[in-house]
Amino acid sequence: MTGLRGRLRELQVAVMLLTRLPAGRIEGEAPALSAARWAFVPVGALVGLLGWAALAGTLATGASPPLAAVLAVAAHVLATGALHVDGLADFADGLGGGRDRTHCLEIMRDSRIGSYGVMALILASALWVAALAQLGPQLGSWGGAGWFVLIGMFSRAAMVAVQEGLPPARADGMGRLAAGRSRAARLVLLVVTAGGLLLAGATGLMLVLVCATVAAALGRLAQQRIGGVTGDVLGAVQLVSEVFCWTALALLSAPWAL
Repeated sequence: MTGLRGRLRELQVAVMLLTRLPAGRIEGEAPALSAARWAFVPVGALVGLLGWAALAGTLATGASPPLAAVLAVAAHVLATGALHVDGLADFADGLGGGRDRTHCLEIMRDSRIGSYGVMALILASALWVAALAQLGPQLGSWGGAGWFVLIGMFSRAAMVAVQEGLPPARADGMGRLAAGRSRAARLVLLVVTAGGLLLAGATGLMLVLVCATVAAALGRLAQQRIGGVTGDVLGAVQLVSEVFCWTALALLSAPWAL
């Protein structure tokens, strides 16, 4: 089913997988994750809008930018059910503490969090909150909503690009279920990249390069250590891409950079 109804069902699957937002029920057989992969990017726009609404609403009450930044990050985490946060922690623990491929995958499947995972989350959260706090006054307007949407889409596009380029590391799990090539996903990546460059110019190009660099670096690391992609790898790529995009924007807005 590839018509409009089929695409809407794929979008519904993506919302159900990547968020905790109400998405209704799917009647009959659900679309495959590999077919719904293209919809990961528009879901990023939705999550980005929720983050912006939390930040802008908090700033509108007269609260400080740091408080608004914390609530914006909290909105992201709640909307996604901490899915990508969990992925980054497991990825850091597995690759940091694993002796070999089998041991890395075993650690990544363990629900407990280790020291590598804790430090990865502390550093990522600190960077994310600090960057949003610095940018806070500039992000309270509708223009700020555009940056949240763009970064939300670009960071999910990085995740999809890794799926397109690498094989699954396991015979089961999300990496396996979403494996394979997708023409629709490649088209969405092209459209989002071109649209971002058109709308955001040089800054959009910088964000594309940040996401591409994160995707290439973490993807290569995952391929070398565990032989491919898992759901945790994808979560790590998304979250690190998002955090680094906000960090880059904050550095670009620093007084010395103006």
